[in-house]
Amino acid sequence: MPDYSALEVVLGYSFRDRALLEHALRHSSWCNEQPNTEPAAAAKADNQRLEFLGDAVLSLTVSQRLMERFPEAREGDLSVARTQVVSEEGLSTVANQAGLGAWLLLGKGEDKSGGRTKPSILADAFEAIVAAVYLDGGFDAARGFVDRLLAERIANAEIRNFYDFKTRLQETAQARLKSTPTYRVVQELGPDHEKQFVVAVTIADDEWGRAVGRSKKEAEQNAAAAAHFRLEAIKPKR
Repeated sequence: MPDYSALEVVLGYSFRDRALLEHALRHSSWCNEQPNTEPAAAAKADNQRLEFLGDAVLSLTVSQRLMERFPEAREGDLSVARTQVVSEEGLSTVANQAGLGAWLLLGKGEDKSGGRTKPSILADAFEAIVAAVYLDGGFDAARGFVDRLLAERIANAEIRNFYDFKTRLQETAQARLKSTPTYRVVQELGPDHEKQFVVAVTIADDEWGRAVGRSKKEAEQNAAAAAHFRLEAIKPKR
């Protein structure tokens, strides 16, 4: 196992079990290239299960911090602010600043194709590391880790008029993609008295966001917010 001391310094956390950190850095492309000689499949498992857990820990921690920062904000506004913090663009930026790409375990093909700088891979690895910290040191350790690395993004998250996002997305989509967003309900959840709606927003035949709301209107706004921040993160072509 490599010496992860330098990475631990950057992350601000020292692992008792460094195998968890190494597990969080394993991309599926690397695992697929390993010889099938290990006695247990878990010994070469990729980081996707850790990513799943890290997403939940990250969402809980960031939600708590935003509630503390915006004590009067509505649920929908808090959801929009959280999207700003934990978006793929946001997490990959933080991971890139920490130099995480250099430590990733990637397959040869993925490495050659620029996998160490791909936002999706970096964001997934960041979430996996959150889970690794949680499993190694508990929730307080994971919360402290998130606080340290995402403090600036949490501090810069904005509570803006929630019902502006459909308009803002339409303006941005027209300017950058020459297309108008469309919304559709893709799922309904829960009993009639507590029903929730899942809405997807599509721009130029591609889905750009999907979100849940207690009404169709709220779900559309949540989806528009997710799509808006994703679209804003893409640099316009000159």
